[in-house]
Amino acid sequence: MPAESLPTIFLNAALVNNFVLAMFLGICPFLGVSSKKDTAFNMGLATLFVMLVSSAAAYGIDLLLTALDLEFLRLICYIAVIASAVQLVEMFIKKYSPALFRSLGIFLPLITTNCAVLGLALFQTAKEYDFVQSLVYALGAGGGFMLALMLMAGLREKLELARVPSVSQGAAMSLMLAGLLSLAFMGFAGLGGSHG
Repeated sequence: MPAESLPTIFLNAALVNNFVLAMFLGICPFLGVSSKKDTAFNMGLATLFVMLVSSAAAYGIDLLLTALDLEFLRLICYIAVIASAVQLVEMFIKKYSPALFRSLGIFLPLITTNCAVLGLALFQTAKEYDFVQSLVYALGAGGGFMLALMLMAGLREKLELARVPSVSQGAAMSLMLAGLLSLAFMGFAGLGGSHG
């Protein structure tokens, strides 16, 4: 497998193959927590942290399971690591920022089932990234996830000040915005070199 440069890996994960807007992973928090920029930013940070921890742990788990010829246990091990990382983040936020904990609501523990986080571990394993490449991939994916949340939150905050026909308010408008953002991100398709 040809070695990808670290900037290419980062750009591919953040923009070209953005987990939310190009691969449609992690849509639940994208639509649920993106009504305010502050909440979206904090959710993005929490997800980025979980992605970094999960990426590092997935790399180590993959090495261990490959050495023991137990690759069939990858999925369950990745899920256990992700759940543990989310618990760590949840306890930290609950202790040091109860208001943020309340504002994130059910979406904070749902990072455990966020398919973007699990997809990160599975994709980096499939791409056979080394440890540094895995961390850069996680930074790009987490940064792209946060970017998508912040863009959506900014648009939704602006729309609160606009007159919108009643037929397109609420969920309908959120889905239309998500579609437009996704189309805009298709413009990055040739930027990163390799796809996938």
